[in-house]
Formats: sequence, C-alpha cells, structure tokens
Amino acid sequence: MSSLQSTIEALAAESGNADRAKARAAFDELKAALEKGTVRSAEPDASSPTGWRVNTWVKQGILLGFRFGDIVDQSAGLPFYDKDTQTVQRFSAASNIRIVPGGSAVRGGAHLGRGVICVPPMYINIGAYLGEGSLVDSHALVGSCAQIGARVHISAAAQIGGVLEPVGAMPVIVEDDVLVGGNTGIYEGAVIKQRAVIAAGTVLTGSTPVYDLVNGSIIKPAAGQPLVIPKGAVVVPGARAVTVGAGKEWGLSLSTPVIVKYRDDKTDARTELEKWIR
Repeated sequence: MSSLQSTIEALAAESGNADRAKARAAFDELKAALEKGTVRSAEPDASSPTGWRVNTWVKQGILLGFRFGDIVDQSAGLPFYDKDTQTVQRFSAASNIRIVPGGSAVRGGAHLGRGVICVPPMYINIGAYLGEGSLVDSHALVGSCAQIGARVHISAAAQIGGVLEPVGAMPVIVEDDVLVGGNTGIYEGAVIKQRAVIAAGTVLTGSTPVYDLVNGSIIKPAAGQPLVIPKGAVVVPGARAVTVGAGKEWGLSLSTPVIVKYRDDKTDARTELEKWIR
C-alpha cells in the first residue's frame, strides 16, 4: 500500500471531519498522479473475472477534492463556476496531444496518452484514462474514471458513462483497438474487450443481456459483475419480440444488442480508414 493510498483512506474514513489542508494536499498529489497515468481508478488484473480491478481509494481521493473544494469564478469568456480543486487541464505542443480548436475540455486528473486526438466539442472528465493514439470525436463524452485503451476510436456523440459513487463500482472499461460507433452509449461499468466493434446506436449497460448469434448464446453479467463484451465481437442494435401480456398482442419489441460476427480482415479494413486523419 502506498503512502498516498493510506493517507486518502484515512481521510475518507474521517469524512467531513477530515483535516481540510491535508485533504486538499492529498487530492492535489492524486490528481497529478492520475494525469501522469501512474495511478488509475481501475487497472488490469488477470485474476479478476473481468480482467480488471477497481482501485476504490482513487475514487475516495477524487471525492475528497469535491468535498473540500470551494466554488470560485473560473470564467473565460463565458461564465463558469466550479470547485477550485476541479480545474481544466492544460497541455503543450510537447505533450503530442491534439486538442483541435472549437470548444473541448479535459478536466484535471484525466490522463491522455501521446497521440490522443480530441475533436471539438468533446469532454473528458476527472479520473478518466485514455491510452496512446485514441481519438475522441465531436460531441463525445468520456465520463469520470472511464478507462479507455490504446488506439480506440470513440465516434461522434458517443457517451462513455462515468462513475464516482459507489466507490467500489467498476467504471466503464474499453480495451485496446476498440471502435465505438456514433451515438453509442456504454454505461454502468460495462467492459468492452480488445478489438470489439460497437456499431452506431448501440446501448450497453452493466446489466444488458447481449444475444450472441455466432455462438447461439446469451451473454449476461455474472452475479455482482459487470457485462463483458468478448474480444473481437461486432455488436449492433437489435430487437426482440415481447412475448407476454399486452406486449405480445400489440406486437411490441424491445431493443437489445446483438453480436452478429467476430472481427475479421474485412472488418479490420473498414476500421483502418480512421488512420488517414492522423
């Protein structure tokens, strides 16, 4: 256990009675470590059923920053008022990160790897981690503590949900080389394994059943675990008929994600197109 972890856990246990100066100092240290990527709110763990482990203490530390911050004027042309502990992150050309002009924001305490591209307007929240070479397209959101791998394409208007409370909850995980289509929603700690393709308009939550046509099975979260989309799965929006009650009589159907194939050379060729803009 690191000294920062033990300090944050002790302060969190004291809740509102914690020493204000110590809490703010611990948060500042945590925020710097999150930005460097040396500390993460969740990290790979081969012994876990999902392949990931939540670092509860990191989210406890982020919450200290909210609890012990003061609302200040952060206006920059437009009026903004937020906790003084919650700042907008600044980059330089040496960071090798492209923040395209047009109204995007990356909150302090988020990590962006080298080669990340941010297309306006988009937003990346505190505790999020983006691996090298990933792209966040216009009107997309990467929520608090979401973990995004390397070379991930988050398409326009996609929503990657965030989570701070409960502190033990798994954040959304999107592993390396995943394509997240436009207007997609991934929420409640769903885990998207490497090289998966989530087609435009698909909505996945931590409790969503996914119908795997290739293997003739239904993927459901194990008890107390999030939904896990398999490696290389191609997931599209689908529908299933309502077979009970008035729903059957009215001919209703419910939306549901469907795995229609697993990634092959043809799929890879299509996703290669994004490299031309780099």
